[in-house]
Amino acid sequence: MSVQDQVFDAVIVGAGPAGVSCAVWLARLGFAPALIEASDHIGGLCRANPYVDDWNACLPGMTGDQIADNLAQSLRLAGLEPRLSSFVRGVRAQPRGVSVMLQSGDASLSGRFLVLATGVRARPLPGAGDAVPGVLIGPGRHIMAQDFRGLRVAVLGGGDNAFENALYATGHGAAAVRLFARTVRAQRQLVRKVPVAQVVLGDYVVDAGARTVNGEAFDLILVLYGWDPCAEFAQTLDLRRSEHGFIATDQVTTLTSHHLVYAIGEVAQRLHPCVVTAMADGIAAAKAIQARIEADR
Repeated sequence: MSVQDQVFDAVIVGAGPAGVSCAVWLARLGFAPALIEASDHIGGLCRANPYVDDWNACLPGMTGDQIADNLAQSLRLAGLEPRLSSFVRGVRAQPRGVSVMLQSGDASLSGRFLVLATGVRARPLPGAGDAVPGVLIGPGRHIMAQDFRGLRVAVLGGGDNAFENALYATGHGAAAVRLFARTVRAQRQLVRKVPVAQVVLGDYVVDAGARTVNGEAFDLILVLYGWDPCAEFAQTLDLRRSEHGFIATDQVTTLTSHHLVYAIGEVAQRLHPCVVTAMADGIAAAKAIQARIEADR
């Protein structure tokens, strides 16, 4: 039987912690999942995080890259081979199954259920596009690669990432760092570490091309506005969204407003986003799918 003729128990889109966790649990429960990933690697945003992740209580001292390597190893041990560099261009749902259409020609995969584990992307500066010289969007490896020495740096955002990266730029030789936040949502322990004189609260005006904020010139602008869910290919399913635009799910099962579709990890932002909660989501979806399949037998 060819892959295109096979009906998988679940087609999982996204091979970050949530998707890998779901695939591994389904395989070890005796089911047949298919795991699809648009990039050429396993790990999702873990691969963009070169820092040590001491928030992961079971893997202290490991970087995002190392965690991603462990996720790939877990797939191998479960006998699963993910389909990397596989872009999903659309989804068709019927009463008893889902067809996932890939960008490569007429290729498609069929499953009894669909699991969205597609994660998030960093929210850009409104109206500025994604590639403006001197403007860095979101946290990650590109921040670590930046030489901050002697630069005047503006950090935009009021969350943990904004305060963490303001501290990072200061600690790596920036001549001046100013953080602009309409509201402050970051942990108190981070807020306390940034000098009050460096924080500008309230509305501000950004000219990305001129690299100015409120008319003040900077060498570099870091945009840390949070995240947007990645699920454009599933728009035809008309899934219900949360007030912040993430896919809404049942708290216990991760089921979406479509009876055959589950959403896990940061695309649903069900819990505080991190590796551990994403993996827990994957388990919840796998167990919910197990219960439904076994009830039909």
